[in-house]
Formats: sequence, C-alpha cells, structure tokens
Amino acid sequence: MNTAQPAPGLRAVPVVTPTSLPGSIVRVPNTSAPAVLPVGHEVIAELRFQASGKIGEAAGADASMTEQDRRQRGQSIIMQVVSEWATKYAASGAELTPDQERAVREAVFDELFRAGRLQPLLDDPHVENILIYGDKVRVDYADRPTRSWGSIAKTDRDLINLINHLARMQGQGERALTPATPNLNLRLADGSRLAASAYVTPRPSIVIRRHRTRDQGLDDLVRWGTIDSSLAQFLRAAVKGRKNIIVVGSQGVGKTSLLRAMAREIPSNERVGTLESEYELHLHEDPEGPEVIAYEGRESNGERGPDGRLQGELTLSDLFPQLLRMSLRRVIVGEVRSREVVPMLHAMNEGEGGSMATLHARSPQLSIERLATLCLEAGIGMTEALAYRLIAQAVNFVVYVRLVDESELVGPNGEPGRKHRFVSHVMEITGIGEGGRPSYQMVFAPREQNGRREPRAVPHGNISQTCVEDLTRAGLDRSVLRRPWGTWGEPLQTVMPL
Repeated sequence: MNTAQPAPGLRAVPVVTPTSLPGSIVRVPNTSAPAVLPVGHEVIAELRFQASGKIGEAAGADASMTEQDRRQRGQSIIMQVVSEWATKYAASGAELTPDQERAVREAVFDELFRAGRLQPLLDDPHVENILIYGDKVRVDYADRPTRSWGSIAKTDRDLINLINHLARMQGQGERALTPATPNLNLRLADGSRLAASAYVTPRPSIVIRRHRTRDQGLDDLVRWGTIDSSLAQFLRAAVKGRKNIIVVGSQGVGKTSLLRAMAREIPSNERVGTLESEYELHLHEDPEGPEVIAYEGRESNGERGPDGRLQGELTLSDLFPQLLRMSLRRVIVGEVRSREVVPMLHAMNEGEGGSMATLHARSPQLSIERLATLCLEAGIGMTEALAYRLIAQAVNFVVYVRLVDESELVGPNGEPGRKHRFVSHVMEITGIGEGGRPSYQMVFAPREQNGRREPRAVPHGNISQTCVEDLTRAGLDRSVLRRPWGTWGEPLQTVMPL
C-alpha cells in the first residue's frame, strides 16, 4: 500500500454518520449487487480533494509518469486516503462493510479518473440512453421503462466541468463546452456517443447514446428477434454479393447495430473504408474482420479563419476525397446527414459495389426523398432529376428498421410490455420509374393473411432476376424467398395490435 504522507494544507474529511446524509447507490465492479454509500457526495468530493492533492504531488515528483502510471499510483493513494477516513468513520460508531468501503473507493476513483456519478450508468449493460437537462436525469433501458435518476452534478457549472473532464480524458482536450463552442460531440472510452449543449440552452443539455452490443453478427440478431434466419441469409448474400445497402429508420431503432452486423460478413481479405462523425461501428477493432481504414470527423476549436470557416473542423464531406484515395473496395458511412451524400452515392455508383450507410427516414419509401433532399441541399447545383437518377443507379437495397416501444404498457394478464426492434421492410430499387423517380419493389415486408398478421419482414418474392442471380452466386438459397412467413414460428406478440 502506498505510504505517502498527506499533502500540507489539505482539509480534513468530515466523519459522517449513516443518518446524517442520504445514501446513494453506486455499482461495484465484479459484484452482483450495488453497495450503498454510507455518505453523501459531499464526503466523496472531499476525499477526492485529498487524493487529488497527493496524486498531483506524486506526478510533480516524477516527470516520467505516464497516464497509466498516474492511475495506478492514484489507486494506491485513494486506498490510503479512504482507509484513513474509514478508520475515523468507524470510531464514530458505524463501521463500514468491505463492500461499502470498496464502493467509496470506487466513487472517489470515478470522480478522479472516470465519469464520476455517470459511471454507474455507463457500467450498466441495460442502459441505452442517458438524457440530462441540468439536474434532471432520465435513463432509457433496453428491457424496462424509462426512469428518473438522481442528479449527476451539484450545479450546472459542475455539470459542464464534468463534461469537459470527460473530453480531456478521451484525449480530445481541444473539444470543450465554452461560450465560444456551446455544442460538443465526442466518443467516450466505451464507445458511447455524447452530445452536449450549453450557453445556448437555459441549462446544460446532454444525451449519451450507449452501444450495448459491439460484437454482434447476423446470427445474434436472429436470436434477439430483429430478423429471422431467412432474412439473415438474404442480407448475408447481399453483402457478399456486393450490393449497395442503405439501413434506414428513426433515431435509436438499431440502425448502427444492424449495419455493424452486416459489415462483419465482409470477407477478411478486403480493404474497407469507414467514415463516421464519432466512431460507433468499431470495425477497425475487429482482429478477424477485413482491413479497415477508419476516418473520424473533427469539431472545430470555435475560431473562424479568414474564409469564415471554423478552424480545425473536418466534416465527413471534407474527409471523403482522401478516403477514396485509399485503394478501397467498399465504403461504409456511419450516418448520412449532409453533403457527404453526393460522394457516397458516386462511390456506390462507380465502385465495385458493396458499400453501405445508415440514414434517418420514417419509411423505406421516404428514404428516397430524404436522399434526394440531401443531394439538393449539398450546394453543388444538382437538379432533382439528377439526384433521383444518381440514387436509382447507386442504391440496390433499402433495409428499414422499426422500433415499437411497449415498455410502459401492461398486457391483459399483467405481463410487462417490452421494446420490439425488428426489420420490417427490405426494398429493392429497380431503376428509373414514372416521373423520373426511382422505382422500387418490396422483397421483404409485413404480411396479413388468413387472420394472421406479421409486422416483421417476411418474404414477398418480388426481386429482379439479375439481382436474385447475383445473390444466388453469393450463397442465397432461393427457396427462402418462397416462405410466406419466413422462419418466424409465431406472430410477434405485442400488448397492443400493430
């Protein structure tokens, strides 16, 4: 155990009895249940103050100390500080259990080196989204209704300081919430995506979108009920058959998860480029996957150059030209939002095929209009007719993902509702149709027949001959397209009819 002496001038931590401050819940790693902190966060903040001073002294005495060394030394110092405090605490007549003392150590460590009071939520595998507005915190779960959570910071200023602390910890110190840069977007260490605003909103507003699953494949999606084995075989063949695919849906439905699962079907001998605002696909971290050249956008430092552009900013459309010089066989765009739509469609149209992207749209049909709108907004003088032609030539399939949230409902027998995420449509774009717009047909879609209704995607048998021949060569068994209910054993069970 580290035996460093307390730094001079540090305040004594008050000894607090269990009844003098409200208890808090903190997740204790490697245990099956959370432990109750016997003190409030005022005491945790004081312990952090003492430990921080000692860690600073240790770092000042050893200029060669790396960040990893600092964390390891910090753990020893925190153990010493908490142990000394726990002895005084026990003298007050309330001895800590081992789990409680470990919880205090973890809380202090989280304050210094991790995400503070956010860390229990980031450690919870069931949390999907964390929504913060000042002292109001709501948590979306994968398997239960949304719930309120205790405040993350004592004041709005403390909350902004916490977010800027997270940015520094991720090695993105040039990004910060300031009056000059009131919006901040960054990727956390666990792959979560954080979006924050302050100074332009009444109170700081933060949304953290967590990626609970990063290693899933199509078979995992079959097991979770997102797709059935018929659609899994079709999508696998579409990827291997080098079809250009757009994954579409509203926010939070699982577009990125589906895109990631399909991308894992790309042969390992291929060279792929990914383009994202913040890394969410993490394909470049898969040792068994293809060779991936991963590009990530960059926010500005808030200053503008003589040309009026934000200094240091790199948008996806800025990065696209360089990406296309990397001798790639496919391009994957994490999310198409702006001007990058035009080079993406050109890459799909001019390359070997097999590129993919996600897009926000409220239906598979509206994805065509959304792509056309983005083309017109790109500011390059593209006409509507040219936008439609480019889309028709570039995109082979649109895969639509739907979310039905029944987590707040209760079934007729008292059973709790749940969230249903599933693919509902696979639409083939077949060329230019009436009015110069892309024509399309549904390969997979919901079905209602003989009193049975299935809202999930099942085969409809509509597919162009050339395309089905390509997919057959890529491993598709054509018989899966003749199964009217796919391989769903029974209709989707929902509380309310869909």
